[in-house]
Amino acid sequence: MIEIRFHGRGGQGAVVASEILAQAVFLEGKYPQSFPFFGVERRGAPVAAFTRIDDRPITVRTNVTNPDIVVVLDCGLRRAVDVTAGLKPDGLILANTELPPEKLECHYEVVLVSADEVACVEVGHGGRIATVDATGIALANGLGTQSTPIVNTAILGALARASRIVSIDSVVMAIERFVPAKPEPNAKAAREAYDRVRILEKVAA
Repeated sequence: MIEIRFHGRGGQGAVVASEILAQAVFLEGKYPQSFPFFGVERRGAPVAAFTRIDDRPITVRTNVTNPDIVVVLDCGLRRAVDVTAGLKPDGLILANTELPPEKLECHYEVVLVSADEVACVEVGHGGRIATVDATGIALANGLGTQSTPIVNTAILGALARASRIVSIDSVVMAIERFVPAKPEPNAKAAREAYDRVRILEKVAA
């Protein structure tokens, strides 16, 4: 079973990203599970969402505490949330940032960067790092506003390539079927992010 945890802020689409991913893997014949966790329910507040993927029915119903993949839609969240808590040593972090993944490496750590914040958090030997400018892609496709870009479909396109857990065609099909607003720009954002994601396969010793 593959377990994924999304971290974002209210209004960025983390919960919808989790749901679209579940729909995409279902289209490929797999068994998904998707559900959110809300703290303070307001725009801009930290939000987590969880997706599980397996080849057999999923019976566990708890939050994802030891993810294989962590997806960070807003790296500034590190001030309030330990986004890498419980990440498996060989796990994948996908971060929404303009920086290339090699710039995020700090020995066995990843540097998560927002506009004015830098933080080092332990990943562990063998961890993989991927980055994509989901914010820039979302804004270029008219998704959200300058202050609140909606980056979920872009981040899913990047996730498809960085993780290989689902095809980009299935992601786009799920977007076209289940995203009621701007399906074509959202699908385009996903494909652009798939092409533009940057991946560091191993954290060197």
